[in-house]
Amino acid sequence: MANFAKPSVPQFSVDVYQNEYLPVGGRDVDAVVTVTATGGGTSGAGGVTAGGPAGVVIMVDCSGSMDYPPAKMEGARAATAAAVDTLRDGTSFAVVAGNHVATPVYPAHGRLAVAGARTRAEAKESLARLTPDGGTAIGTWLRLADALLGGEDLAIRHAVLLTDGRNEHESPEALRAALDACAGRFTCDARGVGTDWEVKEVTGIASALLGSADIVADPAGLAADFTAMMENVMGKGVADVALRLWTPVGAELVFVKQVAPSVVDLTGRRADTGPRAGEYPTGSWGDESRDYHVRVRVPANAVGQEMLAARVSLIVPDPAGGDARPVSQGLIRAVWTHDVAMTTTINPQVAHYTGQAELADAIQEGLDARKSGDRDGATAKLGRAVQLAAASGNADTAKLLSKVVDVVDAAAGTVRLKAKVAEADEMTLETRSTKTVRVKR
Repeated sequence: MANFAKPSVPQFSVDVYQNEYLPVGGRDVDAVVTVTATGGGTSGAGGVTAGGPAGVVIMVDCSGSMDYPPAKMEGARAATAAAVDTLRDGTSFAVVAGNHVATPVYPAHGRLAVAGARTRAEAKESLARLTPDGGTAIGTWLRLADALLGGEDLAIRHAVLLTDGRNEHESPEALRAALDACAGRFTCDARGVGTDWEVKEVTGIASALLGSADIVADPAGLAADFTAMMENVMGKGVADVALRLWTPVGAELVFVKQVAPSVVDLTGRRADTGPRAGEYPTGSWGDESRDYHVRVRVPANAVGQEMLAARVSLIVPDPAGGDARPVSQGLIRAVWTHDVAMTTTINPQVAHYTGQAELADAIQEGLDARKSGDRDGATAKLGRAVQLAAASGNADTAKLLSKVVDVVDAAAGTVRLKAKVAEADEMTLETRSTKTVRVKR
């Protein structure tokens, strides 16, 4: 393997974009918080990131349906081999076969192996034991991944989950309990192969565990997708980064949402950390930038008054093992004025991401209406989605929408539902509906 540069701790910055001016009686303050990490995210020799050692567990669906057609299982083995090849020397890893139970495939003793020439070769030889049989109980897979990753002293804990079907051999409550138990302990990217799996199930897993979700309709595309995923994991420099928000007496946080590169509602994941302060998990970071939409409700004030509506801090673990610490912060302000021009100007970043969130909702609601037979509701919602995608320059989403509806007038949102839609096209639109484009600054 090649020698990699010595890892360095990423440097974080926080920038706040908002219109702080409120009219008389105004209470809601909106801001887009951009967090940028630079100068880190390079895994070094020995599988050590800037934050410490890294571990990866690859969970492969081995239920009976993976044999129909056989190309799915063949693609899964090839993808897992590609992922193993992408691991850097010193990275701890394991391969798990998942059906109605979870079984360690490599190493077989239920511990993590350390990536090197010998263990990579052994792991790839063991993939012949990935054979289709049995049902699907994803919660058991996740719990085994948690046990494997939790048994090691790791700074970066990551998992990859591949499935081709619905979670039919455990209750929704059992899966929910597993996700609750694993949340905050490791990040998980989830992939659905083929078209027989449930989109909301796979995206729900990824969302709960702060990872990505996608569809790979053709098994032949799995190897390239797994390689890209693993390269991204190897680029992570620090884990367990949190967004801390403090609000003054009388103010309340209405919501906190990640809005780029995808929409993820973090509001319900708050962990109180002190008087009027709470933290929202953001997962692992490499060299990247993400945007968050924060809405704060403040007490109405007199014209000419101003107040600090919220203080945003980024909390990063100490590489030396000490307490997590704030590394950067930004301020969200509120100022009351009679000037109509100032109070009615919508900040471009806030306007853009409000539209992107509405776009994601419109797609989901439109597809749900289409599935239920409500053609008028589906046409209205998907038409609005086309309009929003065109207005915001979200060309990728516009292209996906054009496979589900015939676009008559994008600017006006006038569309017709297609008579026939390929299942893979509909599932791709639903799976990627939350992906956004960055606002042009």
